[in-house]
Order: sequence, then C-alpha cells, then structure tokens
Amino acid sequence: MYSLILLNGGIGTRVGAEQPKQFLKINGLPILVYSLAVIDRVAEIGEVIMNYPPGWRPNVEKLLSDYAVKKPVTLVEAGDTRHASVAAMLPHCSFDDVIIHEAARPLVVREDFTDLIASPEQNVSQMLEVPFTVAPVDPESGLVTGSIDRSLLRNVQLPQKFTKAHLADAHAKAAESGVVFTEDATLVATSGYRVAFINGRDANFKITTKTDVLLASYLSQEIDVTDE
Repeated sequence: MYSLILLNGGIGTRVGAEQPKQFLKINGLPILVYSLAVIDRVAEIGEVIMNYPPGWRPNVEKLLSDYAVKKPVTLVEAGDTRHASVAAMLPHCSFDDVIIHEAARPLVVREDFTDLIASPEQNVSQMLEVPFTVAPVDPESGLVTGSIDRSLLRNVQLPQKFTKAHLADAHAKAAESGVVFTEDATLVATSGYRVAFINGRDANFKITTKTDVLLASYLSQEIDVTDE
C-alpha cells in the first residue's frame, strides 16, 4: 500500500483569482476534486496526506465532506515552500512507499498512478520529452553561453513514487546542507539514490496561469471523474 502526499498548499497568485487556484472550478468542479476523485479509485493508495494554505483548512474540510472523499485524509498546514511542505507531510505517512501528486494537475488519470505502481523501480517520476529548443544563458549580460542537447533533458511531471526511507533521507540531507529543491525526483537522485522515469502525458500539465485554467476546462470535458 502507498501513502499519497497531495500538494495543495499553493496560493496561485499567477492565476489572478481571489482564492487559491485549487478551489477554482472547471466545468463545475473545484480543481482539487479532480485529483481526489481519481485517487479514490486507486486501490493501492491507502491514505492521503494533504496540505492546505494557511487559513483555508475549513474550506478543504467542507470540500472533502461535500464530495464524499472515501480515502482517509490527514490535513497538514502548508510550509513556506513546496520542499518544506513535503518534508512536513512525510512523518504523517503510514506506509513504506509514497506517491506524490499535486492538486494543480487536475487532468491526472488513474493510469498515471497505476503505471508508476507497476514499475519495478523503487523511485520513479513521470516525465516528458522537451518539445522545444533550450539554451544556457547569462541573465545578467543577456548573452547565450552555449547549447544544450534537449534529448538529454526531461520535463518533470507528477505523480512520482518513492521509497519513504529514501525520500526522508534525501530531505534530511537537504536540510543539513540548506538546499531547497522544487521537486523530489531530482532531490532523491542528488542524494545518491537511483531514480528512474517513465513517459508521462502532455495533458497532465500544471495549472499556473489563466490560460491554463481555460485549457484545462476544455480538456476536462473528455474526463469522467466518476468513471469506475
């Protein structure tokens, strides 16, 4: 069985709403509900550890009740960073293996989780090929400094799965060195553990801007969150 860490602590200032973006509705459902509905149908997930923005716990509790979320949910107040939030939620995980997802990716489907679970690797992240050209630059001088082979790069997605002990040790090492990571696959790999990747889906994107909300509203019409 797996503990699922669901990152839900962002404010989403770039979306420009008067509330955290995970409470915005796309096609009548709050963004957060999409992930929870899919998670509820993954038998291998035994519990959800979810954070919330400071001051928004009552809203999250009401949503969990209104939409009859079946998995047991433990709520933890969000930290100052994504990195800090994962570190704070880890001690609440009851199982030896952990999956991390984020509410800002509402177009996740059941297979995104089951493909990770089916992988024989202990630590795995969904990732996508980078479809555009990238280049190293010097921001201060405004100069291009070389080239990068994009075939050696991947766009890191969620969900990801880890052995809890590896993830906890990686966070402990980062705390000792004062380093903050923006996601956990590179954190665990940098700590010396083997981390694999599997191909993700381009529809499983993170909602960051108003344009993303519009795109998700269109694409979500193809997803039935009640599908068994």
